[in-house]
Amino acid sequence: MQHFLLSAKGRNLSLKKIYKMGEQAAYDLFRTIRWNETNGEAVCPQCGCTESYDITTRRKFKCKGCHHQYSVTSGTIFHSRKLDFVDLLAGICLFVTGSKGMSSVQFSRTMDVQYKTAWVWCHKMRECLADETDNETLEGEVEIDGCYVGGVVRKANFKDARKDRRKMGNRSPNRRVVIALRERGGRTLPFVRRMEKDGVELFRGIVAEGSTVVADEATHWDTLEWEYKSKRINHSEAYSFGGGAHTNWVESYFARLRKMVTGQHHWVSPKYLYQYAEHAAWLEDHRKEGLLELSQRIVRAALVAPKSRKFKGYWQRSA
Repeated sequence: MQHFLLSAKGRNLSLKKIYKMGEQAAYDLFRTIRWNETNGEAVCPQCGCTESYDITTRRKFKCKGCHHQYSVTSGTIFHSRKLDFVDLLAGICLFVTGSKGMSSVQFSRTMDVQYKTAWVWCHKMRECLADETDNETLEGEVEIDGCYVGGVVRKANFKDARKDRRKMGNRSPNRRVVIALRERGGRTLPFVRRMEKDGVELFRGIVAEGSTVVADEATHWDTLEWEYKSKRINHSEAYSFGGGAHTNWVESYFARLRKMVTGQHHWVSPKYLYQYAEHAAWLEDHRKEGLLELSQRIVRAALVAPKSRKFKGYWQRSA
């Protein structure tokens, strides 16, 4: 059977098609998606008035009610954008093309923008796509596990100077664990913490009563067996038992995350690790959707999301 990424449905959008449609068609698409209820007719974001003056030379509108000037991207994640609309669409298409993501360096070289522009642009798209799972509740069979990312301590040159990296005192302060809860046939919710045992409280707050916890042999998951039905698998004995006793779904997500961090980005700051974890979860949950559907999801999410407060500058030097 042919892999989905090799099929025609998986490549139903390309940069060639986007640039062939032109700037006006891209602008009309943004208007239609943002103001879908009025068939693309502008709606004032301040007073909700549907009557406005067109400032065609600047692609802006002036509300007839409150005289507020606004554009199709005002108050959204793309507020104060400087790129053309066709370039925004092309960047979104490029962003969803990589099944393991794309580094900001490669993104900036392909889109011919500065690295700092590409970095903030990509993080804004990760921020809006994560809004899909806000207030999400999982139910049924839910797998939970942890994956440690970053904080690798390099071995000393001489053997006598090498430390036991398994001890807590010799570990890097940048080491984090991505705790993922994945509903079988549903969504994946990742969280970044310092200890894997913190996932117990996360599970209690997100998973509905009557669900089944599926976990490995780690002892901190034992407390969940008092509150939920459980299926456990000891990985020192086997990776899968009959009756659905395995964590292959959540391990599939971790495989994508590891390849994204080590293969594409090579290094991820602990401060922004949650962004990449949510991006990998989004790609994993929508892995059977084509580039057109993925791009539409990003555009819709970007035009609904408010202005970013975390990535409002063009360079976060503290990262």
